[in-house]
Amino acid sequence: MYLILVRHGYSEYNIKGLWTGWRNPSLTPEGEKEAEKAGRTLRDIPLSIGFTSPLIRHKETLEIIKKILGNETMPIIISDCLKERNYGDYTGKNKWEMEKKLGKEKFMDLRRGWDYPIPNGESLKDVYERVVGYYKVNIFPKLMDNQNVIISSSGNALRSLVKFLEHISDENIVNLEIAPGEVYVYTFNSKGEIIKKEIRNSHPNTV
Repeated sequence: MYLILVRHGYSEYNIKGLWTGWRNPSLTPEGEKEAEKAGRTLRDIPLSIGFTSPLIRHKETLEIIKKILGNETMPIIISDCLKERNYGDYTGKNKWEMEKKLGKEKFMDLRRGWDYPIPNGESLKDVYERVVGYYKVNIFPKLMDNQNVIISSSGNALRSLVKFLEHISDENIVNLEIAPGEVYVYTFNSKGEIIKKEIRNSHPNTV
């Protein structure tokens, strides 16, 4: 069985270097192309079911992948639990301006750290609890039912799930970045154990 994680393609907020959080921009033309590239890397895997959030960029990415694969009837389940991190008071702010203001160390704690508090928002730990909780109850059983699953979401939601799947420590999760359109493919055995991991459509993350 396969579990596929896809970060959405570029949105206008990504291009401008803004924290998007729960705001809801669509994909840019470049983002649509990244989703198409992601889809083309998955032609060898027959997908059974997809999961995503209500955010437009997540849904558009998955719909493009379905079309590329000629699998437009694949069922999709939508859940708020798979939304991006809520950046609270930092939503819409420019990341690089904030880096200058906060300094590199505090900026990295804010952007990638495990339990960094955000006014009116979520830490990565908060995101982990909702994403991994949903995965255990709703997604993992599909894998154990011999279904190949794809999840389309944002960087922090997927980083949270990768932390769980790969047993990444609280300290080392700061080093994990997933680029727009990047694809993680996990192969599971019948015992529910990961026996292989691939990264497809890999490229540097600059947003």
